[in-house]
Amino acid sequence: MDMTYPNAVKLVDGLSQVDPEPNIGRLLLDADKLTSADVERVVQLQKTENLRFGEAAIKLGLIAEADLQHVLSHQFSYTYLAPGEGHFSPELIAAYEPFGDKAEQVRALRSQLMLRWFSNRHKTLTIAGINAGDGASYLAANLAVVFSQLGERTLLIDADLRRPRQHVLFNLGNRPGLSELLTGRVNVSAVTRIPAFPNLSVLTAGAVPPNPAELLSRAATPIKLEDLAEHYDVILIDTSAAHDSADAEMVAARTGAALLVLRQDHTQLAAAAAFQANLASAGAVLIGTVLNRF
Repeated sequence: MDMTYPNAVKLVDGLSQVDPEPNIGRLLLDADKLTSADVERVVQLQKTENLRFGEAAIKLGLIAEADLQHVLSHQFSYTYLAPGEGHFSPELIAAYEPFGDKAEQVRALRSQLMLRWFSNRHKTLTIAGINAGDGASYLAANLAVVFSQLGERTLLIDADLRRPRQHVLFNLGNRPGLSELLTGRVNVSAVTRIPAFPNLSVLTAGAVPPNPAELLSRAATPIKLEDLAEHYDVILIDTSAAHDSADAEMVAARTGAALLVLRQDHTQLAAAAAFQANLASAGAVLIGTVLNRF
């Protein structure tokens, strides 16, 4: 909804003078979507037809609906990106296609997780898949984006120390990450803030080690998570495929719960049931499953 009021933009000596509170006119100017002359035309149409600023700008053909939605996202602190902006993977549909059906499904899942897990003073959750390619990394990345859009201080950890993907999805390059943190070679400064999303940070997997299972099962691992939890509201941990190793189960034992990602016509239900049983043996719970159809 365009919340700009008709008198929010005033013209003085042919220049735009905008009230100190951010509004649509100023945001469109700052984004180079309008010129000062354009603003004058918009204001005149506003007065004539009693339209909101954005509606008048669209009617004049000066901006598109997508331009208006983009600046509205900044006005309401709901960050998303224009195509190509940020140079992230297009798989981040919550960033690039926030009003599509897929992003809406991710937000619906976020609501369920808030009710079932994070509202009970829990902060960390494991995201697991049975097989590589089931979509666990994709879901973890998009969930991290939508939690950050909600205003939650969100940390995404790539604990897939076998086939890590989060550094690719967020275009972070091969940098020190979780494997170096667990071996004491770096500290929490290895966490990378994502400037495009002020509430989102990512800890990449780092170098792929020869002993991922041993690193993840070290006694110090829970302590590392506790240190990180002091600074975040939500911590999502992407893990390697359960079919390949017990890494996901070990991580879930640390976080207390897992969300399991299944792939339609691909994941065997027997494998999913075995994963749930192994979680229970490790003292963790399966709080839900997500079925990917692709």
